Amino acid sequence: MTVIPITLNPRPVLTATETFYNDVVRGLQAPQKYLDSKYFYDAKGDVLFQEIMQCHEYYLTGCEMEIFRTQSAKIAEALYELGEPFDIIELGAGDATKSIHLLKYLSDNDIPYTYYPIDISENVISLLEKTLPQQVPGLKMHGLNGEYFDMLQVAGQLSNRKKVLLFMGANIGNFNIPSARKFCKDLREMLLTGDMLLTGFDLKKHPQMILSAYNDTAGITRAFNFNLLERINRELNADFDISRFEHFPTYDPGTGSCKSYLISLEAHEVHIGDLTIMFSEHEALYMEISQKYSLSEIAQLAKLSGFETTHNFFDSKGWFTDCLWECR
Repeated sequence: MTVIPITLNPRPVLTATETFYNDVVRGLQAPQKYLDSKYFYDAKGDVLFQEIMQCHEYYLTGCEMEIFRTQSAKIAEALYELGEPFDIIELGAGDATKSIHLLKYLSDNDIPYTYYPIDISENVISLLEKTLPQQVPGLKMHGLNGEYFDMLQVAGQLSNRKKVLLFMGANIGNFNIPSARKFCKDLREMLLTGDMLLTGFDLKKHPQMILSAYNDTAGITRAFNFNLLERINRELNADFDISRFEHFPTYDPGTGSCKSYLISLEAHEVHIGDLTIMFSEHEALYMEISQKYSLSEIAQLAKLSGFETTHNFFDSKGWFTDCLWECR
């Protein structure tokens, strides 16, 4: 019998710009127009987000910073249970100003680890690789620029040691609850029994305090949202006119969902290259969600995702918690 070999055509590898274009067009052609919040973070977006974190209304950063500044020893003690050298993999590392407290404590106490910061922003990874070794003498690190799951796979190929994932800044709130559950399940599938996940949750509190955090008086959050339209203009040959939109944040205390929209102030067209997108008057363009949780909802999320909560670390006001989950 003659066997005829079959040659499969490999899937074309898209450039970053092509992927960006496809994601933007998919969102703008959906029945409820939306943009993927991961694209907020270009060079200008990174700067604006750093400014947001310094706003007095944006309490989240200060709360989580307090946890890492004052409780890194307790967190490290909980990690001792791994009983062997481990990797710390931070998803969306940003400027690492919070995690650096834990990194320093571990290094100062001769606890062996390697730090793998993951970020979609090339600017962030380049900066961390330059600055962190100066701040944490003897630090072993390997920066990874790309999507979370792609880079987690790379980290797994680079090392087979126990893993401690950091997912901080209440970034889990960037998913609605069903999507958060899927995200956590997907993380669990990439980890082994005994690996750990330390993730930050913004807790439900007075609705006005939450809403103000996403509608600062200086207008920085507004500029952060509009920068994504400007990025689309710059990189995808589009012609968004930001004067035709208004930034509109909302918070529902019943569901814990804080959402940001850009509202079209009039009927108009937007062009992206040769593509035309129609906006009607008062049409909402969904930009992002910041989901808030109760402790019982956090515990349920852990259980349904294949984790078990081992520790909850709170700030002194009880507004925020970093939860340590173990893979079961």
